[in-house]
Amino acid sequence: MLRIGPAGNSASFYASGHKKTVEEPEWLHSIGLTAFEYSFGRGITMSDETAQSLGSEALKHDIAVSVHAPYYINFANPSDDMILKSIDYVVRSVQKVKLMNGNRVVFHPAACGKDSREVAFARTVVNVGKLAKALENILDFDDYIVCPETMGKMQQIGRVEEVIELCKLDKHFYPCYDFGHINSYSQGALKGIDDYRRIIDLTYKELGEEKASHIHIHFSKIEYGKSGEIRHLTFDDTVFGPDYEPLAKIIDEYDMHPVIICESQEKMADDALLMKKCHKNI
Repeated sequence: MLRIGPAGNSASFYASGHKKTVEEPEWLHSIGLTAFEYSFGRGITMSDETAQSLGSEALKHDIAVSVHAPYYINFANPSDDMILKSIDYVVRSVQKVKLMNGNRVVFHPAACGKDSREVAFARTVVNVGKLAKALENILDFDDYIVCPETMGKMQQIGRVEEVIELCKLDKHFYPCYDFGHINSYSQGALKGIDDYRRIIDLTYKELGEEKASHIHIHFSKIEYGKSGEIRHLTFDDTVFGPDYEPLAKIIDEYDMHPVIICESQEKMADDALLMKKCHKNI
């Protein structure tokens, strides 16, 4: 089943009279959306009680909940102590999303820092391997999916090919393709259906049917410059892109079942509804 929804609470959520995130699942169900991503970007501060309340509402209203782990994760950091912190952020995010009746956690893989891309990526591979072992050893459940995300800035680890290699490290690792980020680091290369097809075909070839058909997707139009991503935009933008319609055609053609999260600036639920209209059978 293909699911679409917003990252966080949109302006329209508050404009409709809602104030608390626990009210989000019922509201999303009422407008026809089926997914929701909660961000721990600046820290994992939600109580277990609140997570369970959100999870109960999500289950009641058939909303697939995912979580974004803290933004300051960096698996290319040369400090062993910092790697342990990054592992802990992901583990705790997985534990928290379980309370929300969800099973997907997205994380930013790494940044190059002062190292070359080759050195930084090699270190990332080793340390994400440590993450896989930690998850296996610590968690008392097995139904989780961890999604390294494609990144939008030139000095970040997280290009399509890099994410694919990270996802080969463990059965629980599935790609999170942020197509706005891909368009940003590639300086506007996502122009038509064949550009999306190349990415999806590569994913099927390298990762197989299960992971390719159930990828996690972030989508928004993003302003970019020479260094990559600058800021998220809305579907009203006519300058930067990328466009969603070609991707929707590929998803339908391949009968894929991703979770698709809209990250448009303040209009994520509104633009998610526009994305939904691009598909034939939902």
